[in-house]
Amino acid sequence: MNADAKSVAESVFRQESGRIIATLIRISGSFDRAEEAMQDAFASALASWPETGLPPNPGAWIAAAAHRKLIDQSRREKTRREKQDSLHYEAQMRSVSTSSDSDDAFMHFPDDRLRLIFTCCHPALGQESQIPLTLKTLGGLTTSEIAKAFLIAETTVAQRIVRAKRKIEEAGIPYEVPSPDRLPERLASVQAVIYLIFNEGYLATAGDQLIRTDLCTEAIRLARVLCELLPNEPENLGLLALMLLHDSRRDARLSRAGELITLEEQDRSLWHRGQIYEGLKLVEQALRAGAIGPFQLQAAIAAVHAEAKTAGETDWRQIAGLYEELEKCHPSAVVSLNHAVAVAMSDGLEKGLTLIDQLGSEAEMESYYLYHGARADILRRMNRHDEAVQEYRQAIALTTNSVEQAYLRRRIGEISSR
Repeated sequence: MNADAKSVAESVFRQESGRIIATLIRISGSFDRAEEAMQDAFASALASWPETGLPPNPGAWIAAAAHRKLIDQSRREKTRREKQDSLHYEAQMRSVSTSSDSDDAFMHFPDDRLRLIFTCCHPALGQESQIPLTLKTLGGLTTSEIAKAFLIAETTVAQRIVRAKRKIEEAGIPYEVPSPDRLPERLASVQAVIYLIFNEGYLATAGDQLIRTDLCTEAIRLARVLCELLPNEPENLGLLALMLLHDSRRDARLSRAGELITLEEQDRSLWHRGQIYEGLKLVEQALRAGAIGPFQLQAAIAAVHAEAKTAGETDWRQIAGLYEELEKCHPSAVVSLNHAVAVAMSDGLEKGLTLIDQLGSEAEMESYYLYHGARADILRRMNRHDEAVQEYRQAIALTTNSVEQAYLRRRIGEISSR
């Protein structure tokens, strides 16, 4: 039973901690008090479940127990703060009882995760704080897990989370969903944070791992929460679709030896068809809404790749057209680089290389390893081997991920052996 209790508690924490902590923060008005109450509730579960057996609804049990902990905290402190009235009001909902009926009643309170995610991603915090705070509160990741995922010191993560909480309190950042006039800008910030989490998992910035599945999974889960809470926002659907379509290729992206396999060379039978099917449906649903945004366009591009049975069947002309549309609504040098590659694959290598070279005048491109990697690949296809090797070496010097470095060195070796 001890093993069962621990396993169930861990499962509840992963799946429901975001919802529970969001409600506890609304009730208490404090991140720290809410987290302490939830931790105490899980400790109580591990102590009592082996003796009493697993409750019918473990998540509701944890939520109600944490709520009671908040009430106990308030009574011990004997405070008369504004939030105390809210605590006692919630207490009247029979959550003081230990019955399963009252536990279920707690879980029927309004879902507060939407307010929490906007609080965690408030623009006043900055992305370096938004990401760990979102993963800690809504994702349920520990400080140690976040530090390991992003290859930074645990103390650094802890400090960023503490600073973010302090900023929320000192700046009086409201625990609320923004008003309709501010929602688009703030929602874009939330989407960007979730996508940054996914990207770090999909293509790790540094270290000896290319993929961090736990971060990809967590970002997809957060996007599902966002779609659930704001189902009529097509960009939410586009974000989820984009991540599902990219993640569907995870098992084909590395060889058994841990070597990078490019999209062109991947064994497409290893792609996860269930994720592709869901992603394609989401793209269609989002585009039908008629409010096209950057995540929808990126998802549409990923969908074109997903629908191609072989690399040779890829509709590069359609991809180039989608990148043109993306440049209009979300211009950036990286988008332009991807458009240039698509042009090279659809309208000729020389034309694509000309567009890439035009981008080379921009300072940010010179220090961007994927710019040099893309240019090297086009030059390799054009049999301009000496120039390609030079570009591959420049890309190696600029990337900090050992898996990508090994791939680029392998390309140089293939050229040199000819």
